[in-house]
Amino acid sequence: MAVDNQTVEQIAFLSRLKIDENKLEETKDEFNKILNWVAELQEVNTDNVEQLVSVNEENLFCREDVVKDGNIKNEVLKNVPLSEFGYFAVPKVVE
Repeated sequence: MAVDNQTVEQIAFLSRLKIDENKLEETKDEFNKILNWVAELQEVNTDNVEQLVSVNEENLFCREDVVKDGNIKNEVLKNVPLSEFGYFAVPKVVE
């Protein structure tokens, strides 16, 4: 399957992308390279290959959720541009 300029324009419209007229040919070539690569992948024999469920063969350790304060409120507030009464202060955005 090959992509033509009209198909590139349709894909750009559907995906809400703006492709300049001078980049249309380059984009078409890139799409065709991708499609050729996918076609090449389809030629690989995967009959005796077991499906991959996860890249990790080990079970991941799950820790218990514990709520803790951290007791570093003053250190955190040192990094903010504006604080009042021990909290972040932000400009009013709703009237």
